[in-house]
Amino acid sequence: MATIKDSVHDHIEVHGVAEKLLDTPPVQRLRRINQLGTVRMVYPSANHTRFEHSLGVFHLADRALEHLSIEGQQAERVRAAALLHDIGHSPYSHNIEPVIYRETGIYHDEVHDLIGSGSVAEILSEEGLNPDKIADLIAGEGELGQLVSGELDVDRMDYLIRDAHHTGVPYGTIDHERLIRELRFVDEQLVLGEGNVQSAESLLLARALMNPTVYQHHVARIAKAMLRRATERALEAGAADADTLRRMDDHGFHALLRECDESAKYAQMLDERRLYKRSVWAELDAVPEEALQNDYDDRQSLEADIADDAGVDPSSVILDIPSKPSMKESSSRVLVNGNIRRLDKQSTLVRALQVAQRDQWRLGVYAPEAKSERVGEAAVRTLDLDIDGTRIRDIRPGINATLDEFMD
Repeated sequence: MATIKDSVHDHIEVHGVAEKLLDTPPVQRLRRINQLGTVRMVYPSANHTRFEHSLGVFHLADRALEHLSIEGQQAERVRAAALLHDIGHSPYSHNIEPVIYRETGIYHDEVHDLIGSGSVAEILSEEGLNPDKIADLIAGEGELGQLVSGELDVDRMDYLIRDAHHTGVPYGTIDHERLIRELRFVDEQLVLGEGNVQSAESLLLARALMNPTVYQHHVARIAKAMLRRATERALEAGAADADTLRRMDDHGFHALLRECDESAKYAQMLDERRLYKRSVWAELDAVPEEALQNDYDDRQSLEADIADDAGVDPSSVILDIPSKPSMKESSSRVLVNGNIRRLDKQSTLVRALQVAQRDQWRLGVYAPEAKSERVGEAAVRTLDLDIDGTRIRDIRPGINATLDEFMD
């Protein structure tokens, strides 16, 4: 058994098949993948890695299995899946995942190809564990897959408290010990036991508060958009193919961006934190429906149209359209008077959080500071944004400069 000191859970005891998997190259690569990607542009202490997080997920899964009295090979499969759940992440975690998916059709939790061969597959097979079944658990399939990837999964419990700890914000605090103790399987569904509506609400509240202050902070989003642009240019230039890029770590990937002529400018700007500025920061109600459904080619075309209207080079315009608001955790299930109920049907607070999440959504258009105002005005015309006088600060953030300078 290996005992590892952790900044969040204190001492983590890694045993069984997980201990044998620890030193495999795919798991060790996670030491070189930053957990929060460009969020460290805002919170300098957010330098924790996917390796630390994977240890935390293993630890919480181990605790959950103990409370659920799940033992033997079933438990070993879940422990292996918990430790391996993030080995499919590309460099910078989620930041460039949409680019990788567009090229490969593979998301980070689709890992059959990664654990079906090599050292991981050898260890799993030696322990009598089928790699395909482990990959299925990582994808959230089956009853026990809900522990690893579901509405009440241990992945979410760890990253909220870990991300809050390393960014220094107070919003991700949850009673994960109680959540673990109160997990139940009822009719093959993972639920929280009686009297735990508030415990489930706390998980969603933490996520709702972390989203605008950490995960969707405007500076982190701008840096992420620039990183994606750099990745697209490097792929188009043939500096690497998407499958190769997917298996790199942060250091090798950033070196590739620096060395490729088409992406070097963006890599240098990220190195020096010379980021684009917000030209438009528009609420959901201000954006026409057709603008929300743009694919990559549509987005490029719109960026070119905005640049043409503003009289700037197309490279000076980045259009950032997030997915429509969703709250997967709101479908968590709790026992109320012996009946299984969806949290969003039981909790007024959760329904309010869903409204708040919609209100927090923003479309972004970014440009170099000297061109930001021109690009913003052109973007409003080109995208047909319905921005009235009450939202003028969202078009020209400079009017709200004091807050921007504090957080920028």
